[in-house]
Amino acid sequence: MPLPLIRAATRCAPVPAALRLARRARRAAIPAAGLFLAPLAAEAHEVWIEPDAWISAPGAPLSARVFNGEFFEGTELAWFPDRFPRAELVTAAQAAVIDGRLGDRPALAAPPLGEGLHIFVVRSGLSRLEYRSLEAFASFASHKGYPDAAAEHLAAGHPEQGFGELYTRFAKALVSVGAGEGADRRTGLEVEITSLANPYLDGAAGGIEVEVTYKGAPRAGGQLEIFERAPGGAVTVFTRITDAQGRATVPVKPGHDYLLDHVVLRAPEPGLAAERQAVWESLWASLTFSVPAR
Repeated sequence: MPLPLIRAATRCAPVPAALRLARRARRAAIPAAGLFLAPLAAEAHEVWIEPDAWISAPGAPLSARVFNGEFFEGTELAWFPDRFPRAELVTAAQAAVIDGRLGDRPALAAPPLGEGLHIFVVRSGLSRLEYRSLEAFASFASHKGYPDAAAEHLAAGHPEQGFGELYTRFAKALVSVGAGEGADRRTGLEVEITSLANPYLDGAAGGIEVEVTYKGAPRAGGQLEIFERAPGGAVTVFTRITDAQGRATVPVKPGHDYLLDHVVLRAPEPGLAAERQAVWESLWASLTFSVPAR
């Protein structure tokens, strides 16, 4: 059975040195024509969903903004159908398609599906960028947990400059409605981060355990990059590595917001590689939530 359709109303800290290098590396790539990001936005890193309210009253409309950038700062993306081939609002028992209108900001808007924990879900279209140098690619890949990617690139006989990478974004955000009961769940994204605790109810003690999956299977040994935003806006960045079950515990603090990011880097399917002239493909997963102040 197709999902119900929700039509939106029209609404018009110091950065660590390693992160600065990776940031410059990504900007050394030349964005090619893509479906999700304008060329300016494609230079940046994460894509994430940020609700206008992390905690919402029962029955109040929900809205969320989609950003492309770094360290919780970036360009807000308006609604265009090609940017959002999949956009849904999901609970433990229900799911509904979000259908925006051209140019909408916030891009995502929907009535709640009752009370409880809600999940905004977005999948982007497939986009392409081109690297000017192997060094730029190597810095990006190493930062995202793939230190051997450059050596693998050379061993495969790929060119050292002017080569393409395809990329797709998979983003989720957790919103508490009413009492906020319920849990995050897998939503079928190709790469996905799922919280195994409810950050609005389970508290900060002991951290929040999350699971990373790729094609539905646990992603062991994967790097999670975590952006922690304090009430005053300062952002701290740290990483965790998933265990054999694809899980990691993220230490959290009351009153802070969190953006979790994981990247799968792979060779594209041969037919796709030839069609789009690309030798690498990256799949970016993000999860955002807030931990209430106590």
